[in-house]
Amino acid sequence: MGAAAVHAQQSATAQCRSVVQSARQAYESRAFNKAIDEFTAALRVCGSRADLQLGLGEAQLMAGRWEPSVESLRQAVLLEPKNMLARKVLGDALYLAGKQDEAEQSLKEALRLDPNFEPARYALGRIYYQQSRFPDAIQEFQTLIAADAAHYRAHDNLALCYESVGRNADALKEFLKALDLVYKDHPEYDSAHADLAEFFLRREEPEKAFQMAAEAAQRNPRSARNFFLTGKALVTLNKDLLSLRWLERAVQLDPTYREAHYLLARTYQKLGRRDDADREFTRVRELTDKKRVRR
Repeated sequence: MGAAAVHAQQSATAQCRSVVQSARQAYESRAFNKAIDEFTAALRVCGSRADLQLGLGEAQLMAGRWEPSVESLRQAVLLEPKNMLARKVLGDALYLAGKQDEAEQSLKEALRLDPNFEPARYALGRIYYQQSRFPDAIQEFQTLIAADAAHYRAHDNLALCYESVGRNADALKEFLKALDLVYKDHPEYDSAHADLAEFFLRREEPEKAFQMAAEAAQRNPRSARNFFLTGKALVTLNKDLLSLRWLERAVQLDPTYREAHYLLARTYQKLGRRDDADREFTRVRELTDKKRVRR
């Protein structure tokens, strides 16, 4: 190979490395649309590679582009059939694209490659839970816990499954185990507190629900759900005025949160703030109409 050819090859390699680095940085920065452009450019510069198709598929998934994500991830699996992560993320994309049977099969394929591949088993358990296939979901989460007793997300989800089949004492036990595991080691995880808050609300224990929801909001102050649940607990406790700041924050964080708008409207109504109540009820109707159109 001549000097010119070597130089050209080195230049192409450097260009490939640069655009891949840019794509990964964009993804890590959560600039997903930019990451899509960068990974697309990387595929042009570097050629078709499984890791780049996977990166593109993950960026498309995070950007809410389900169908393109499925196609990119299918390519990643074709290029590297034993890539368990590609099969797992393909399962996620297929599920969000409404292809539930294919999603299940993709996750099972990943587990056939490695039965201990935790991300695929967790995702499969979540799909079963969403499909109300609670015995199947329970089995998956129990398997995860058997392999790792400190798997706090599995404990949290197992609790949800137990509640769904009426095993409330077992559910509470698993919720408390999840709380114990996340207390110090995982301060960023707020779902266990929020899930337990809903559990207590369904059992008409608003004081306990308030404590859990407020802790969830402290852990994740960007979650509209956490503020909604705290406000709902306060409304149930007849502390309507105190509930307002929580409910108002919930709709600020997520203007499409129909349940939060509705409860806020009802609370304004109880407090005699008619104009505010009318505004929120109007917003509820708008969101309801939009949902009907999407269907």
